[in-house]
Amino acid sequence: MKYAYYPGCSLEAALAKEYDLSVKAVCERLGIELEELEDWNCCGASSGHSTSYLLNHAIVGRNLAIAEKQGLDIAAACPACYVRLKHTRHEVMEKPDLKKQVVEAVGMPYEAKHDVRHLLDIIVNDIGIEAIKEKVTKPLTGLKLACYYGCFLVRPPEVVAFDDPENPQSMDDLMTAMGAEAIDWSGKVDCCGGSLALTKRDIVIRLVGELVDMARAAGAEAMVAACPLCQMNVDGRQSSGIDRMPVFYFTELVGLAMGDKGAKSWLKKHLISPVKLLNSHGLL
Repeated sequence: MKYAYYPGCSLEAALAKEYDLSVKAVCERLGIELEELEDWNCCGASSGHSTSYLLNHAIVGRNLAIAEKQGLDIAAACPACYVRLKHTRHEVMEKPDLKKQVVEAVGMPYEAKHDVRHLLDIIVNDIGIEAIKEKVTKPLTGLKLACYYGCFLVRPPEVVAFDDPENPQSMDDLMTAMGAEAIDWSGKVDCCGGSLALTKRDIVIRLVGELVDMARAAGAEAMVAACPLCQMNVDGRQSSGIDRMPVFYFTELVGLAMGDKGAKSWLKKHLISPVKLLNSHGLL
């Protein structure tokens, strides 16, 4: 099982390096071969598409054309990247005129032959929950988690369509398979404020506070994300205090449950340390 891996700017840089490292470690253990997309470029998220319709699709289309040249479907870990890549492929398939413009702009052929997948989708639906459970050596017993999908990962449903857009379950099922308790809560697809952290910090702080309050009220001890921007916002924009809630990447917890030796080093990169919580459950 081989994919053209599109890390995107957040995972490639130090901002979400722990996500990138845990993605690669988990994929290796699960037999998912990741071949980094050759000479990839930024997808334009999160505001490129609002600046120029054609330019955004051309920026994304270049990556799609490169993956097609490599003969591989794309695997993306960032939902913003994933949706931008998936959306351009969808638009090109629906609109021949746009396809022609994108091909002319990037100077490469593109026939939309290869799909774009998020790694959560690949792990849960291609590898399968039962196969993953067999690799668990250190169950996350007792850990109560609020799985946070954010507003990009499963929307719009006509484009992504791998989970329910209002009440997704794939990450919940995965965390349950790891031995944790996935809490049922109402904030799993609410917005964290996204890139407004750079321009409207007060809005992001309010949204993050509401998310954490909902997760805590539902009984969660920590949140789990599949998006670098969601993780960074919730990890970095909570009010100061001793009861701040840790936020994991889903791949960090999968790696931890599988006994990956790199897990401790990934966790050191978090602003809100999850070490005390994990120690309280005997998981470190």
